[in-house]
Amino acid sequence: MVVPMNSFDLNGYLKPRIRTVRDWPKVGVNFRDVTTLFHDPDAFRVMVEAFALDCTTLGVDLIAAIDARGFIVGGALAYQLHKPFVLVRKKGKLPYKTVSADYALEYGVASVEVHADACKPGDRILIVDDLIATGGTLLAAAKLFQVLHGEIVGVAAIIDLPELGGSRRLREAGLRVHALCEFNESE
Repeated sequence: MVVPMNSFDLNGYLKPRIRTVRDWPKVGVNFRDVTTLFHDPDAFRVMVEAFALDCTTLGVDLIAAIDARGFIVGGALAYQLHKPFVLVRKKGKLPYKTVSADYALEYGVASVEVHADACKPGDRILIVDDLIATGGTLLAAAKLFQVLHGEIVGVAAIIDLPELGGSRRLREAGLRVHALCEFNESE
């Protein structure tokens, strides 16, 4: 499927293809399951092409992706662009020397890490995840690369949940945000 992105309604195309699982992992949460997009070759291609098109205007040197669903889109994007790919993992999952950043969870704190040699100073980095909720994980990932003197050119996600405030927090931190579609809590 070849789609002219300049006239294509990504939000309208992707949203019906995303499964919403009500009350999971707990009552009151609407889980947005993007695995349905990975199972649809046309939708998967559209997502990667949309991000790739955006990357060409940003001059991206490397793609970083957040554990775990971000790896799927980030890996495909890095392959498409022929760029290095960096894994942002949960604490304790990387085998070499790492740098870490903490972020707040609803009930506690978690950490993400990258290898200490994940980027070179001045590298232009796009950070990819499946979804923007509160923005904490993406902000922590951005801090990791800033410690390594990389330049974050933006963050990208398949879904934005604007009511949770993450995209606003990311923009307030000076980050460019690119989400392909958004859901409100009533959908």
